[in-house]
Amino acid sequence: MILSTPTLFIFSGAPAAGKTTLARLLAQRLHALYLRLDSMEQPLLAAFGDDIADIGYRAAHGIARDNLRLGHDVVADCVNDVAVTRDAWRDVALGVGVAAVEIEIFCSDPDEHRRRVETRTIDVPGLRAPTWEEICGMKSDPWPRDRLAIDTAGRSVDDCFGELIARLSPLAKRDEN
Repeated sequence: MILSTPTLFIFSGAPAAGKTTLARLLAQRLHALYLRLDSMEQPLLAAFGDDIADIGYRAAHGIARDNLRLGHDVVADCVNDVAVTRDAWRDVALGVGVAAVEIEIFCSDPDEHRRRVETRTIDVPGLRAPTWEEICGMKSDPWPRDRLAIDTAGRSVDDCFGELIARLSPLAKRDEN
């Protein structure tokens, strides 16, 4: 499944829902550029402190634009819980004239989600993962448009990734026509 034009795949979801795992797998499958906001923001936080506002997002947008213009697919991995960040990612794709696919990853089982939060390994040096209480306190804006939503609760990574690929396949077929 490869679209004939470069595509920006915009992953969104709460921490520990499974978005990084699925975003990485898609990037590998497509040989796409992978942009993980945590990996970009952590060095900025270490250098400049907590007051970096949206610098990480702006840097990621610039890198995404450059690579989309070069003809590469880009997979963006970030919480993306508010409309302004979702709209900004779509604007990146629209500004370059490529497709954008918004993908929401969530875990509908609170007990499973909490277990994931409390047992996961952090692979970004210096990153402090949010606690379960912080994640529960996050307020996410409602989605104003269609997106591809995948519930990871009670499912294997392989099953979730299989669903993702299956649901992306019609886009590739439509793009071929």
